[in-house]
Amino acid sequence: MKAIIYHSFGGPEVLTFGETEKPEPGPGEVRVKVVTVGVNPLDYKRRYGWVEQHYPTTFPAVPGLEFAGIVDALGPGDHEVAVGDEVFGWTSTGAYAEYALAGDIVPKPAELSFRAAAALPVAGETAQRVLDQLGLAEGETLLLHGAAGAVGQVAVQLAVALGATVVGTASPANHDFLRALGAIPVAYGEGLADRVRAAAPQGVDAVFDAAGQDVLPLSIALRGGTTDRIVTIADPNAAEHGVPFSAGGTPSEQVRSGLVRHARLAVEGRLSVPVVETFPLAEAVKAQELSEAGHVRGKLVIEV
Repeated sequence: MKAIIYHSFGGPEVLTFGETEKPEPGPGEVRVKVVTVGVNPLDYKRRYGWVEQHYPTTFPAVPGLEFAGIVDALGPGDHEVAVGDEVFGWTSTGAYAEYALAGDIVPKPAELSFRAAAALPVAGETAQRVLDQLGLAEGETLLLHGAAGAVGQVAVQLAVALGATVVGTASPANHDFLRALGAIPVAYGEGLADRVRAAAPQGVDAVFDAAGQDVLPLSIALRGGTTDRIVTIADPNAAEHGVPFSAGGTPSEQVRSGLVRHARLAVEGRLSVPVVETFPLAEAVKAQELSEAGHVRGKLVIEV
């Protein structure tokens, strides 16, 4: 099968478009013909080897965590899906490929396009997991760094639905977009702390760092000097500041129920992750380069 493969850590140049063995499903496993793949910042961070502590790599490696596709083969054992079913979720073998073994998957609603489905798993699970870890509640104020990215905008929508006030950092070009989602936008950069205090004179109850731009010291200051109720998904130096780095660990049953819930919200028009650009599999390097450059509002998707 065709796939994007890398044999060592490094920049985009380590990615190659070539042939590799089609994975065979073992007992209880499902193989899926991949249709679409969601591109995430974690893809290039894993490629550099920056998050090995949380996501160990075995070479040769195929990038990609989330996908939508069609069930192609079933390993021995009982299954909740059948060959030909349209599904979406997580892969255990890498999604930048024509075929992948499924991890946690659920049926894709017919009303949800393959593009939209591939944009949901990582952003939805990550946003929900961190909001749960923070214990965010109605009436509280959340400071969300990187609010215009895919994870950030899902977190905005889920937090607003909880009845929380969200102050989101983003470039000025994304401020109208964040206002439409219900957030109070503030520009990042010098003077950020003062802008946050002006936007949230009541103070900040919790901080969600989805940006990783060395904002943890500032976040601790805005929380009154405590690291309590601050979580990052983007700063690998979190431990140096005494802040937890959230890197998954959600039980499979909870992941699958989240996929079903977020897909339902998307179909109902209450949760959106706009796909801003698509790439063919052979041009996946361009997708990672654009992701790494930052400032992507929404989701980049690879079409296989």
